Amino acid sequence: MMSKKSENGYQAETTACCNAENHHHHPHHHHSSSHCDRYAARKPSIQFDRASLLTTTDGDGGGICKSTSPSSTSTTTTPNTTTTVSTSASTHVVPTIIVDDVSRRTQQSTIPFDSESDEDQQEASPRISVKRTDSGFEDFCVRNLSIAKYGRKEIDIAEQEMPGLMTLLERVGAEKPLKNAKIVGCTHITAQTGVLIRTLIQLGASVRWCACNIYSTQDEVAAALVNENIPIFAWEGETEEEFWWCIDKCVSAGHWRPNLIVDDGGDMTSYVAKTYPTVFAQLKGIVEESLHGVHRLYSMSKTEQLAAPAMNINDSVLKTRFDSIYSCRESIIDCLKRTTDSMLGGKQAVICGYGDIGKGVSNALKGLGVNVVVTEIDPICALQACMEGFRVVRLEDVAQHVDIVITCTSNQHVVTRNLMNQMKSGCILCNMGRSNTGRQVCPSCSCVPSLVISITATTQILALIELFTSQRGRYKKDVYLMPKKMDEYVASLHLPFFGANLTELTDAQAEYLGVNKTGPFKQNYYRY
Repeated sequence: MMSKKSENGYQAETTACCNAENHHHHPHHHHSSSHCDRYAARKPSIQFDRASLLTTTDGDGGGICKSTSPSSTSTTTTPNTTTTVSTSASTHVVPTIIVDDVSRRTQQSTIPFDSESDEDQQEASPRISVKRTDSGFEDFCVRNLSIAKYGRKEIDIAEQEMPGLMTLLERVGAEKPLKNAKIVGCTHITAQTGVLIRTLIQLGASVRWCACNIYSTQDEVAAALVNENIPIFAWEGETEEEFWWCIDKCVSAGHWRPNLIVDDGGDMTSYVAKTYPTVFAQLKGIVEESLHGVHRLYSMSKTEQLAAPAMNINDSVLKTRFDSIYSCRESIIDCLKRTTDSMLGGKQAVICGYGDIGKGVSNALKGLGVNVVVTEIDPICALQACMEGFRVVRLEDVAQHVDIVITCTSNQHVVTRNLMNQMKSGCILCNMGRSNTGRQVCPSCSCVPSLVISITATTQILALIELFTSQRGRYKKDVYLMPKKMDEYVASLHLPFFGANLTELTDAQAEYLGVNKTGPFKQNYYRY
């Protein structure tokens, strides 16, 4: 039986806007769904944000601070535009280079990475064209089928780094534990998601899928899945109207009615509950992987609007530890290299926040020879930083000296306009924290490692199997946590990838410790 967790345990984790330049929250952006939006768009683009010259930034900002000299002129050329900004001697401004400003991109202002003309930006919506695969399959809506071969290669490459799914398939694939399961998914559509979808189908499920973020879809992957006769409704750069249209197309499919939901952010769950209450009432379960989506589930449960049991994947041990620490540890280096081309060794950096994300970022930079200091509000985290050799300081005391400022706080007003004015020319400022609307640096990196996503995806599949195969009445209409035994099983599926061999307890040792020889090996209160 999976253990429940009170909603009160999440109230302290609510996220706030981390950038004062952007106050508008769209339900499909959901940057809070993952510390560093792990599925975000891979294509790097650097966009000069002219609006930042006229507004203040007092949140977790993102960009490169440049102090302009008197009567200077700054010119930035992009593939399609050239922007010139002149400043007078009496004005002190801080232009900002925005790294994939996902939360503010629109069809009018977006500067695509590989576009060649203005006509490319005005491409007609995929909704108005009827497409058909070579096999005659029509139940989909994606941008371009001709790039499917690239998507297949990306999925195949990702599969090699997702050992948990492959091992799980070897062990239970023949049993088809998800036979007759009808799964509707609303997540980022990337190569790693392609591996997840393929695995679900091989386990016996039928699926329909759309994107939880209007900018994160890999069009080549969507096309590849469609060529495998999988109903996909997603493309990069959807409008908000198109976003909800895609969700509706996944749910309203003739006589096909979902009995399971895989969600990232809660949009699919909320939409089905409000628009298709009969379908919602017949669900066998919901699997949610994001913090924001979990908050919405607890809210629905509290008001008795939740019509099916839901699994909280966000707070599983493996997702928390691996997504937050190990993925950030690698992706932050890629982000900084791709967007700045800077030599990191020898630079001075301040990391705001020493939680799981801050720990990963700090150690990654330290390993490259960066001199790292940390800011913290929590004395326990501050003591941890001290024990790791990091000096704990106040941001206002070091802002004028450091070369890099990285926020990992999930809070607002961490970096104020006054602090930015104190920073030296060329100081790199970026956000790695969880934020609903603030910019995050991770969309500029290639992607979070497939191995990390394998851990979360394997956990999702096991949760789906548990909900689908459990006897009616075992789970109430509430939100549940994954049991530790299942976390241990997911971890064991990945150990062969590293050639790891576990030591087995003897009967005497197991009795002495008061545990079962096969696990779980730790109590629920144990902190890894």
